[in-house]
Amino acid sequence: MAENQTTPDQLLARSTFAEPYPVYRALRDQSPVHYVSIPASSSPALEQPIWAWGLLKYRDVYHTLRDHETFSSDSPVAGQFGPKLVLIQDDPPRHTRFRRLVNSAFTLRRVEALTPWITNIANSLLDDISAGEVDLVEAYTVPLPMKVIARLLGIPGEDYATFKRWSNAFLSTVSGDRNERMQNVQDMVTYFGQMAAARRTHGAEDLITALVEAEIDGESLQDWEILGFCILLLIAGNETTTNLLGNMLNILVDRPDLWQQLRNDRSLVGAVIEETLRYESPVQRLFRTTTREVEFSGVHIGQGARVTIFYGAANRDPEEFPHPDEFRLDRDLRNHVAFGMGIHYCLGAPLARAEANITLNAFLDRFLTLQHGTTPAVRQTATPIVLGFSHLPLVLTAQ
Repeated sequence: MAENQTTPDQLLARSTFAEPYPVYRALRDQSPVHYVSIPASSSPALEQPIWAWGLLKYRDVYHTLRDHETFSSDSPVAGQFGPKLVLIQDDPPRHTRFRRLVNSAFTLRRVEALTPWITNIANSLLDDISAGEVDLVEAYTVPLPMKVIARLLGIPGEDYATFKRWSNAFLSTVSGDRNERMQNVQDMVTYFGQMAAARRTHGAEDLITALVEAEIDGESLQDWEILGFCILLLIAGNETTTNLLGNMLNILVDRPDLWQQLRNDRSLVGAVIEETLRYESPVQRLFRTTTREVEFSGVHIGQGARVTIFYGAANRDPEEFPHPDEFRLDRDLRNHVAFGMGIHYCLGAPLARAEANITLNAFLDRFLTLQHGTTPAVRQTATPIVLGFSHLPLVLTAQ
């Protein structure tokens, strides 16, 4: 579709989930744009579609992320598609108290302590990859982050395929079979309910035990709060990193000269990770609700309106990042919003960066070249929330 023919309806098209940037580019000057963010067919609880104002300009996204009092994370539709996600769908003071509960699990010191174990998992997964063509989503980018978050939660890492299916189902609010989705969500709720009950009887050194034993203002967390925490940590703990890893390797397969440069100069690894986060942001959009009337580019948005923050569009805004559609390592990337900004800045950012660093170095150590497989790569199109691959076949040439 030509850019001058692009309409806001395209923001909910599955083709846009796979390749969003032409649509963002075409619509940015019209931002904020009014579009259907959730069709009525997505949930039995919806009688009408849910409209939203989409913010596609960097300055608007940055402002919104910094102003949590005007742009609430406590969405009125939270809970209609599964349990409410603690933290990500909370405002202060609840958000502040909840974040304090789990902060210690994701500090730089804690991540550094986990690094040798994550490195062993990464190398073990690569040991199992035979020569020739391999689907890296199945063989690596899904199991590594899932095994890491499973360890933190205290659940069996070998069940990662089931956890990934649940995670995908929870995010697929605008596509797929509605009954199948709800069954997967219910299975996830049941599972974590059983895990929490088991920890009340026999505690362990893990996050689920910490949640079961935690108190806020002298009161234990309610069951739904523990479930919301567990589901958030499972989903956020794998989706961002899985998609970051796949996007990064797919970018590098098309840049063989950069691959060789990286093999000779590992000081560039950090810049590659940060530019990947900007260039193909793993999380593309999340939502807020206005607590008062606001204005963007002369457009008045009323109180109680749903607002979509397009992280991916902001990170390709030429006003903030010149030549945004070029992958470059000489940018100032301190202000990219791939992990958000403000009080909701991604709790797991240090862990995601560490897994990406370990991954890229492990691949550089082992493989002389990366090449596309004979089977085409397939972008995920089940959810608008993330940008990533459902299949990424590559040919890895060992040293």
